[in-house]
Amino acid sequence: MFTGIVEGTGAVESAERRGGVLRVRIDAGAIGEGLPTGGSIAVNGCCLTAIEVAAGRFTCELTEETLRRTAFEGRLTPARLVNLERPMRADGRFDGHIVQGHVDGVGRILELRRLGDSAEMRVAPPAELMRYLVEKGSVAVDGISLTIAAAGADWFDIALIPYTLAVTNLREAREGVPVNLEVDVIAKYVERMLGAFRGAGA
Repeated sequence: MFTGIVEGTGAVESAERRGGVLRVRIDAGAIGEGLPTGGSIAVNGCCLTAIEVAAGRFTCELTEETLRRTAFEGRLTPARLVNLERPMRADGRFDGHIVQGHVDGVGRILELRRLGDSAEMRVAPPAELMRYLVEKGSVAVDGISLTIAAAGADWFDIALIPYTLAVTNLREAREGVPVNLEVDVIAKYVERMLGAFRGAGA
């Protein structure tokens, strides 16, 4: 489990197709120290397995299924920044919100308004995710736990403080770029339970 509190960014060193998977090597710097081989790490909000770890770098493999469901296709080019978060420790402090590392869909940045050191960003999510997005609710954008400032029929806005822009890859964000989205899992559970409740005729 993750929290959406991104620890920092890593840089893609290489990405090559091998045997039906995309093999990606990332320079994680200090974040990669102590990451075990076979350990999980969230890359732009997607939970991946570090199959090789050495000197602050790790390698992971992305299947076609992962590429179809995420915004990784075409974005994992050398020097591209990715957000990184290691799994939450059982004895750790819980910040952010519950993030599973299971990408629900790909959104697209519609607008990015720079306001001095801060910014406001408008994102268009897939239509099927819009019902989970409410004003002041939580959403993970490329793995970053963010609060929805406003929501329309087919978009939502988020406000970005200077710290978020400095620590995450959103400092490179621009209009038209796809982003990984994970909606609040609690909202999905509530929807499922209410559906079962209604189905039971209550």
